[in-house]
Amino acid sequence: MVLIGAHVRGTDPVAEAARVGAQAVQVFLADPQGWKKPVRREDADALTASGLGIYAHAPYLVNVASTNNRIRIPSRNMIAQHAAAAADLGARGLVVHGGHVGDGDDVAVGIDNWRKTFERATFPVRVLVENTAGGENACARTLDRWAQLWDAIGGYDVGVCLDTCHAWAAGEDLETIVERLTAITGRIDLVHANSSRDPHGSSRDRHAGFADGTIPRELIAHVVREAGCDVVVETPAESQADDIAYLREALGL
Repeated sequence: MVLIGAHVRGTDPVAEAARVGAQAVQVFLADPQGWKKPVRREDADALTASGLGIYAHAPYLVNVASTNNRIRIPSRNMIAQHAAAAADLGARGLVVHGGHVGDGDDVAVGIDNWRKTFERATFPVRVLVENTAGGENACARTLDRWAQLWDAIGGYDVGVCLDTCHAWAAGEDLETIVERLTAITGRIDLVHANSSRDPHGSSRDRHAGFADGTIPRELIAHVVREAGCDVVVETPAESQADDIAYLREALGL
């Protein structure tokens, strides 16, 4: 059964899920802007006993594509650490942004760094690589880049997270994004259902609630329906209940 969930912050994800009507939660396991190793959450037992679907999101600093050893090597370690912490919660996956190389670097090197990440380690939960919104040096922004990336990593136990705001910002056609992405990867494991504060093709990653954003909410529901997998809304906390209710009604769930 497809679960509709929410990215929740704060100290009580189970209560927050109940407040917004979520069947699943996505959580950070450490400071999303830091490099600290995750420690076991105080609410870990309550979270695993809740019956909610659980997804974890790696910190934003993680960038295994980087050509800089001081970023790439700690990033690989972070994925391993967060995957272990996610497995402790019984998580369905660990979302990791697709990353990028520096100005003047060859994106092919970053893509090969992704391959080496999976070649050199296995993880106790599936890593879900997420498309990103902007940057000519990004490894998972456009579908052309996705094709190159998947050629390198598709043979490993790796999944796909499709973010509607990021695809919109990258200038992709949301009417056909699911069909075109699955033609490359054969799978979509999770949808991040977000509207955008900015126009199509802006390259800006600024999420908005369905009622306030520039993406028609019917188009967001279309992507979720076509993908046929779990969905997490990462919209502002005050709009999540309405956004989840809309998706549930639109999908007949």
